Amino acid sequence: MRSGIPRNPRSHLCHGLAWVVCLALLAACSSVLKPPKNDALNEARHLWRDTAEIHRRDIAARNWIRCAVVAYHASESENAAQQAEAQEIADNCTYELLGYLLDIETSPWRSHSLHVLDEPLRVVFRDLPNSLDNEGPVALARAEEVTIPTVMGARYATPGYGVSMVGWQPRCDDKPICMLDPPEGITRALTAWVEPGDDGVAQLVVSGMHEHPDITIGHRSVPLAVDSSAALAALYDRSHINRLALWNLIGGRQFAMREGLYLLEDYDPAKTPVIMVHGLGRSPMVWAKLTNLIDGDPQLRARYQIWHVVYPTNTPQLLNRLTVQRSLDQAWNILDPEDTAPAHKDMVLIGHSMGGVISRLMVSDSGDVIWKAVFDIPPEQLHGTPADLAIMDSIFRFHPYPGVTRAIFLAAPHLGSPYVDSLIGQVALRVVHAHAPELDALVRVAAENRAHENPLLAQDYERYGLSSISTLRDVQPVSHAAQSLMPAKGVRYYTFAGNLPGSNPPGDGFVPLKSAVIPGAVSTTVVKDGHQLYLNDEVLAKIVEILRQP
Repeated sequence: MRSGIPRNPRSHLCHGLAWVVCLALLAACSSVLKPPKNDALNEARHLWRDTAEIHRRDIAARNWIRCAVVAYHASESENAAQQAEAQEIADNCTYELLGYLLDIETSPWRSHSLHVLDEPLRVVFRDLPNSLDNEGPVALARAEEVTIPTVMGARYATPGYGVSMVGWQPRCDDKPICMLDPPEGITRALTAWVEPGDDGVAQLVVSGMHEHPDITIGHRSVPLAVDSSAALAALYDRSHINRLALWNLIGGRQFAMREGLYLLEDYDPAKTPVIMVHGLGRSPMVWAKLTNLIDGDPQLRARYQIWHVVYPTNTPQLLNRLTVQRSLDQAWNILDPEDTAPAHKDMVLIGHSMGGVISRLMVSDSGDVIWKAVFDIPPEQLHGTPADLAIMDSIFRFHPYPGVTRAIFLAAPHLGSPYVDSLIGQVALRVVHAHAPELDALVRVAAENRAHENPLLAQDYERYGLSSISTLRDVQPVSHAAQSLMPAKGVRYYTFAGNLPGSNPPGDGFVPLKSAVIPGAVSTTVVKDGHQLYLNDEVLAKIVEILRQP
């Protein structure tokens, strides 16, 4: 016989009813947290419409949080039209919320929690690019508020979920890769949206997009919105490098202190580097339009990464070639010291003006052609310190840079420029000054080996000095020897030239047509334009066409 408290049938019935009531209450609570999709869309519509009539921004901001969360739920709909409408409402509410929050929190942001009146909100950084410190504060701006300068061309923005943003941080200084970031800091394209947290608290998510270009809402993958142009424009807006480049020609040394190779996005070992080399008196700013064009094309952005080179343009061309080589060597020693990355085996060089000449020399084998234009005996027979002689060898004897498979030359004076002998050129010869330890070494070695120095070269140095301008003369002995060097076998190269109507000799007003066009090119494009071919739409379209090729 069983012992214990006897069961009351009525008590059993009451317990059952209590469970039913509890389940009903839980279902009701659940419907409050996550309303049915049709109801969510209607509620989002009302919140968006009604909030537009609210003048107090804090009250409006609270409603924008609720609006964005409800619209996020509505975006889970299986109906395409409802998805699109819900996404538009979510993005609009998030955009307005960001405007309010950025006004009240003007300093750089970290992940944190806050309240807008009685509404809690978490700010969450998620999947930021490796170059941005997830723990450090990030300065944020809505991409739409970043002005795209005319020199960059059009704004390239890909529609998607969320609000396009720009994030900025100062350059780091605690690891080797920091030196490959621009001194102006790191700007990256980000995306922000509002979603419900697991505990029901709304989260303002700020995320990178290069690694994870979409998010999952419900059972579908949704592309994120991105504005690639705004991040580049924000970087250029912080830069004053153009002024430094011009000052460098007449003796300023700050630009030379900036020499090196700089990444405009996080390094990707699988993407082909497009390495852009500016010309005389210029800086990487000349590549703004082409950089924007490539980065704004999703297919090209997925295949290429853009690197900019800075070198002092007052020094001779062969020393500039060595400077660019050293910059590449330094970058690869940091990024791929084992030489295993696909990116290390497939690079594209693009050079304008003197940068085009440097790019040609970077893919050429000098043999002893240039050396013999300087000295009449081999290096091992010269007098001088081992360090000075090593510098001479590295300047005058070189091989094609390994891994460069294509080169593009824009308005490059491969055979020199007669305009150096014009009045402006003669003035430039007198005002452009070069300073470099390598030039000091050259002077010392020449002094110790006068009997073996090319007398014509010595006379030329005596009369015209040694600078980038003097080495643009087609009769300068060393430059004349270097003109015979052509890209190595296996390197595809393309030439572009300007031809202004009425120019004499035919050319772009600075570089003659016969100097810019060299034999063996896969293609040659001549346009009716001046020297600044990096701004010519026809030229840029052709470069894009070349980059699309296998």
